[in-house]
Amino acid sequence: MTEITGKTRLFGVIADPVDHVRAPMVFNPVFHDRNIDAVLVPIHILPQHLKETLTAMAQLPNMGGVAVTIPHKMTAAKLCDQLGVAAEVTGAVNAIRFEQGRLIGDNFDGKGFVAGLTGEGHDPREKNAVLIGAGGAARAIAMALAEAGVGRLSIVNRSLAKAEDLKALVLAHFPDYSVDADMITQIDTIKKGADLLINATSLGLHETDALPVDLEGVAIGTIIADIIMVPEMTKWLTDARDRGLTIHKGRHMLDYQKDLIANFLGAWS
Repeated sequence: MTEITGKTRLFGVIADPVDHVRAPMVFNPVFHDRNIDAVLVPIHILPQHLKETLTAMAQLPNMGGVAVTIPHKMTAAKLCDQLGVAAEVTGAVNAIRFEQGRLIGDNFDGKGFVAGLTGEGHDPREKNAVLIGAGGAARAIAMALAEAGVGRLSIVNRSLAKAEDLKALVLAHFPDYSVDADMITQIDTIKKGADLLINATSLGLHETDALPVDLEGVAIGTIIADIIMVPEMTKWLTDARDRGLTIHKGRHMLDYQKDLIANFLGAWS
């Protein structure tokens, strides 16, 4: 890492918990390689302290902004003074730029996820995708999948109301799109027709977490995709690999959007 001085620009990644974040491992080597005097550090913010902490950080002249992850994406969007189009549509942010005390937010998760799929050789066009979850990341991914031309999207969630809300959001922007909403209790039937099965929940962050979905009965050609970045191989991905299924790691969602986030935050300049 480049030596930190009084001239070093600061960036952060906010989360709760924070031990799973991968952004420092992605951004800091680039700062070093490009001889940029900046550093990105993990910042642990409890949900009840989010507003006051973001407001305070935005006042720091040498802090450019933060990446945002679980569980702050949707709450942080409501705190922003200005949102980009993707953030407005999804109601969630994964990056906030500080401009003279103002919070400018946007969301690059969806574009990063789809770019990661394509970049790793998994073209999502015309595939039957099953999305587990309906939170901030899921909303961004659902919109990006629709834009990318996925053939059919099934949104599965513990709360049917949230799944229906996300379905309505997708249809509001893609009226002719084929999208369904179901409760997680229906997953054993739905998963059998999936070409692409995506975990967009926080399940997998901890060793004791349950699997997002039991993979028994999933077709051998199904791509199993996760958004969890640390651990890189979640129990779910390990189970999928052991069953001979194709896996897609969560790290790719960040790897393929790092330049988008960095340019938005002004980190590469």
